[in-house]
Amino acid sequence: MSRAWIVMPVYNEGQVVGEVLENLRKTFPHVVCIDDGSSDDSARICREAGAVVVSHPINLGQGAALQTGFEYALQDPDMDCVVTFDSDGQHRVVDAYDMVQRIRSGEADVVLGSRFLDDRTQVSKLKRLVLRTAAFVSKFTSGMDLSDAHNGLRAIDRKTLQQIDLKQNRMAHASEIVNQFAEIKPRWVEHPVEIIYTDYSKGKGQSLLNGVNILTELFVK
Repeated sequence: MSRAWIVMPVYNEGQVVGEVLENLRKTFPHVVCIDDGSSDDSARICREAGAVVVSHPINLGQGAALQTGFEYALQDPDMDCVVTFDSDGQHRVVDAYDMVQRIRSGEADVVLGSRFLDDRTQVSKLKRLVLRTAAFVSKFTSGMDLSDAHNGLRAIDRKTLQQIDLKQNRMAHASEIVNQFAEIKPRWVEHPVEIIYTDYSKGKGQSLLNGVNILTELFVK
């Protein structure tokens, strides 16, 4: 019996992660949350919502959290694919489900979400410029012609996942995983997804902060 695992990094998302998990586990009962050194009650909320929780004693960054989640999911011999999913409410469960189905149909080994394949996602001009620049640079560094190289919603089959080894802990992991896909050469497709920029995520300043981090990675690293 095959099953998909959701891999969800969590850092101080106690305000929203319970609701995210409640909606998610109706479709994906197998969720591993990596509590990345949270100082709030995120870990407790995740456990009460039915997720497996693996904790980092200190904050190591999203790349490290994803790698921990990958290693946990690979311990399940019945896992056929994983989905990386944000804990702040920006990703849609239906998009994750459709991406998994594209793997299980045999169409692809890796399905990468893109907010630029349709016009559902409302993106500011500045953020659109940052993300388009990141995709342009990624094409030349990896050879993968992606429309949205820094989208955190991804579905990855087991065979490919076994070859992923993330070393970059923070924002640089987004480029690193694309570069590793390029080396592994799985069959990949992009899938149109809607990113929901909530009042909560905007209030945390994540959109602007991530844009700054992406630019720093591209031009300073």
